[in-house]
Amino acid sequence: MKTLARGENCPAPAGPLTVTLAASTSVDVSALLLGPDGRVRSDADLVFYNQPSAPGVEYRRASTGHLLMFDATAVPAGVDTVAVAASLDGTGPATFAAAGPTAVTVSDASNTALVAFAADALGDESALVCLEFYRRGEQWKIRAVGQGYADGLAGLATAFGISIETDERPVPAEPSSPITDPTVNSPVPRGVLAMRSELFTPAHAEVPGSGIQKQGSKMCRIGMNGDVMARAGSMVAYQGNLQFEAKGSGGIGRALKQALSGEGVPLMKVTGQGDLFLANAAQDVHLIDLDGTDGLTINGANVLAFESSLSYDIKRVQGAAAGGNAGFFNCVFSGRGRIAITTDGIPVVLNVDQPTFADPQAAVAWSSSLQTRVKKNDSFGLGTLIGRTTGERFTLEFAGQGFVVVQPSEQPPGGLVGGSGSGEQAGVGGALGGLLGR
Repeated sequence: MKTLARGENCPAPAGPLTVTLAASTSVDVSALLLGPDGRVRSDADLVFYNQPSAPGVEYRRASTGHLLMFDATAVPAGVDTVAVAASLDGTGPATFAAAGPTAVTVSDASNTALVAFAADALGDESALVCLEFYRRGEQWKIRAVGQGYADGLAGLATAFGISIETDERPVPAEPSSPITDPTVNSPVPRGVLAMRSELFTPAHAEVPGSGIQKQGSKMCRIGMNGDVMARAGSMVAYQGNLQFEAKGSGGIGRALKQALSGEGVPLMKVTGQGDLFLANAAQDVHLIDLDGTDGLTINGANVLAFESSLSYDIKRVQGAAAGGNAGFFNCVFSGRGRIAITTDGIPVVLNVDQPTFADPQAAVAWSSSLQTRVKKNDSFGLGTLIGRTTGERFTLEFAGQGFVVVQPSEQPPGGLVGGSGSGEQAGVGGALGGLLGR
């Protein structure tokens, strides 16, 4: 049986599943069928003791505890998430902090327990979303949530868009100026108590999935269940049980090369279960999947994270041997796996099907199979223009079949060596380390 940490996810087993919820105090158990916006489509999407079924979800009460039957094949196409929740019924402790943890187990049709999660609240919550089933492409997955709400089942239902009727007549209020702040009427999302803001819309919610994923345009989220290599100092947040270990440049051999070349990636190894969020100086984040047929040559300063299945080395840029300085070295990644890179701005990806040239301080990464050559621009008429320098003294030439990633930014001469740093977030250097003077 797999035990999930808070924030961790895993694939949902195939076939009908049974969710068993057991608590040390008396609770009400419910399920909410949520659309892509994280809200119910109608009041019929709340499954609880007084409305025990909806397409794909059924509530039952048994001697072993509360049961929710989940059949992914019967869930409507407009439902992306089914959240499983518990709320205190008022006969025991007033908060989950006082009630203790709530155990949730997912079993298959043979009643074999496959997934477990112990959910507990951190404060005065009286309702708790324990776990959720959610779509990821054609697959359903399970995520341990553990987020709480005030006001019990009513507060939970309201947070997800269900109208709660009341028999009390509203007290007339004195006329006042209308509130025009658009954030006031924003929906209250899961896990947020008594607050409203455009921050709580689905656009800012944590993205699902395991492995390295994009979280907006300037951050990546890694669903952790093992280990990953990341730029030292790039962690901005994490959930779950994670450990961080400094790895320097990634081995003695690479450390020596880094000392000689000025190139490399200051690394940390992250292990454990949970969610890891990485960023580097608010730069744009992009994901590249390597299938083992070609490598990726990249400036070390543009590496954010990569899966441990990839290997990398520090190599001299082809055609740059005559330069003889640290600026002619880059990192080369190979193998099968995903890497997250950063760019200073939105880049252009050039398909190299003809001779292609790029400023060495703007070229971020390229296919390792490409042939490269560093040229002095004076040799083909760009070095001077009416007696003045163009400021483009060197150009990096690419030939062959592949791609080049070019960012809309150039590091000033004398800037940081690509990939150097002391474990803090680093600025973006050029593809040749920013050491090709002008």
